[in-house]
Amino acid sequence: MPQRAAAFEILRSVLDQRQALDEAFARHAAPLAPRDRAYARALTALALRRKPEIDAVIDACLERPLPPGARGVRHVLAIGIAQALFMDTAPHAVAATAVELARAMGFERQAGLVNAVLRRVLREPKAFDAARAQASLPGWLVDPWPAAYGADTAAVMLKALLEEPPLDITLKDPAGAADWAERLGADVLDTGTLRLRQAGAVEDLPGLAEGAWWVQDAAAALPARLLGEVRGLRVADLCAAPGGKTLQLAAAGARVTAVDRSSARIGRLRDNLARTGLDAEVVVADAAAWTPAEPFDAVLLDAPCSATGTLRRHPDVAWSKSAADIYKLRKTQQALLTDVARLVKPGGRLVYCVCSLQPDEETASPAAPPPGFAPEPIGAGEIGGWDFAIRADGTLRTLPCHLPARGGLDGFYAARFRRLP
Repeated sequence: MPQRAAAFEILRSVLDQRQALDEAFARHAAPLAPRDRAYARALTALALRRKPEIDAVIDACLERPLPPGARGVRHVLAIGIAQALFMDTAPHAVAATAVELARAMGFERQAGLVNAVLRRVLREPKAFDAARAQASLPGWLVDPWPAAYGADTAAVMLKALLEEPPLDITLKDPAGAADWAERLGADVLDTGTLRLRQAGAVEDLPGLAEGAWWVQDAAAALPARLLGEVRGLRVADLCAAPGGKTLQLAAAGARVTAVDRSSARIGRLRDNLARTGLDAEVVVADAAAWTPAEPFDAVLLDAPCSATGTLRRHPDVAWSKSAADIYKLRKTQQALLTDVARLVKPGGRLVYCVCSLQPDEETASPAAPPPGFAPEPIGAGEIGGWDFAIRADGTLRTLPCHLPARGGLDGFYAARFRRLP
């Protein structure tokens, strides 16, 4: 019951208060035992990942809308339906625990309704197949995909987003990949990322506490590689927190300056540096207004974005953003790209990236480079031979449906430029 109560509070925080899933989880699941915490996270992520289908089932079961004060009953039903249709939860436990949860959350009057709905779902799961098949993610999110990627690819992307992603880690010392893969039971991807299909609790895995590796999706590890050989170079990592790319660059021997405007997120970056024993200058500042003493050999701009590329891991993004956000973010990205270009010294590299699937956020384009810069095409050899991720214009684009047999990738876009002498 504690894990279901935590899942309820997390759903309420995410869907009713627009709080990020990670923040809501940290707030409501912290007191739980590790196993209960992991279950609450899995249950909540599943309920959000399958939200369109779950909503369709709920709507098919309700003869009339819930009263305004009983909005939270939908969260109780979502938890129960997620267990009934998508988890190996004993059928007798689904309805019983949902009724108990409804009462515990103050919905005594709706407990009978909760029981009836879930018993119907358990009794006739196939009756909702048509409604589930018509369910979809929000239009602002998915409508641009067919034109950008093709209708067939967009359809495969939607299916890929329903799958729970594997755990990817980046090693501090890539030379130890074979040894760590054996210790962790992981596969080594072509790019050097270690991928675990059955990870369990991350905090229990060997090597984390001693700083041998950090969690980072294989796609998120690509942009830092695009700066090339960075040993001894001065590199700025802008919008850097929580620090995966900073750690990569520092481990590769760069003299890194990590900049982020959020002091809370910078705290996580500092923790990661301390845990791994890596070194970087850390600056709390708005990158657009920040002026260092001298320009850098290379700049990596991980621009603020909608984060729709991380939907596999953060399904709340589909429900916390809107088309208006995309418009505002693009304006921010355009201004930021212009502002930070001055930080690159003549002959230096600038890499722009976003963890977004939205074509409108591919703000930095080879067709219109920042003033004083020329596009520098990216080659498949720089990213482990993954030619599927390289476009004809030399930009990088990963999609959730890439590497389907190995667990997919987060969605990332990256473009690279060289400042003219």
